[in-house]
Amino acid sequence: MKKLLNTLFVTTQGAYLSKEGETVVVKVDGEVALRLPVHTLGGIVCFGQVSCSPYLMGFCAENQVAISFLTENGSFLAKVQGPVSGNVLLRREQYRRADDLKVSASVARAILTGKIANCRTVLQRALRDHSEKIDTDALSQASQKLANTLRRLQSESPLDILRGIEGESANAYFDVFDHLITSQKDDFTFHERNRRPPLDNINCLLSFIYTLLMHDVRSGLETVGLDPAVGFLHRDRPGRYGLALDIMEEFRPFIADRLTLSLINLGQVQARGFKKKESGAVWMDDDTRKMVLVAYQKRKQEEIVHPFLKEKVAIGLLPYVQALLMARYLRGDIDNYPPFIWK
Repeated sequence: MKKLLNTLFVTTQGAYLSKEGETVVVKVDGEVALRLPVHTLGGIVCFGQVSCSPYLMGFCAENQVAISFLTENGSFLAKVQGPVSGNVLLRREQYRRADDLKVSASVARAILTGKIANCRTVLQRALRDHSEKIDTDALSQASQKLANTLRRLQSESPLDILRGIEGESANAYFDVFDHLITSQKDDFTFHERNRRPPLDNINCLLSFIYTLLMHDVRSGLETVGLDPAVGFLHRDRPGRYGLALDIMEEFRPFIADRLTLSLINLGQVQARGFKKKESGAVWMDDDTRKMVLVAYQKRKQEEIVHPFLKEKVAIGLLPYVQALLMARYLRGDIDNYPPFIWK
């Protein structure tokens, strides 16, 4: 099993990253703030005005350490990486399968099954653990809607129908998402999912963690040699990483949504850590962003038993594991793509 490596998140504005021997050095105002051996890193994510030396970028590319550049608020800008691993035969098979709409619908159906099942588990866990604090009737009804949706997914349907089913399930899930907030209700209220930009504190958190998750899913796909741009549910569009978005769907409720809820309900984030611009866009201050990054890293270190492999796996390795299972499916080693379904 692949070893879970650390992701270095650099949020200090004006920081400069360089190479010294086999280490990555972070300097702030000319002073060394951090040194890390490159072999301990799986990736580097730079937020805002953070720069890297060309030698470091080349060094990281040689050692399969991708460097991503994001805005200070977490919007993706660019990524520097070395040659794509894997072989061209795998990617050619990926392209052939993606061009076949019937095959694409079959894979998309599996992915949506994982996503919707995991959304339903989020609701069921809340009903089990916090029944005295939430509207149990509303959550029970939403859970039943998702159960009905899962039954509809058991029959073959074209992609357009599947997207309609996905939209219905998303509406049912997010219609009751506010009920999952059990503390700080005055400061954290969810009305609807919005992004680009997020217009409230909860959507700000969701969008930020989704960005981190996308980085990990894309890296997992590239590690096994798949093209993250060519998906099955999300069709080709310039600048869009369709397959990364596909695989990410399975993890949104389990990783991002649950972490968002925990941060709010446990009081780890406070309303004072969020600011609203004149445009209405909401963003996190530096301290809140750093706290979210630490919580995300800790979450990735937790272990679960993978539902298909029946082995203990660090949560941070799940994107890689699902990418590996997708590659095995495309090679014909397994008959179908097994989505991640949280038990």
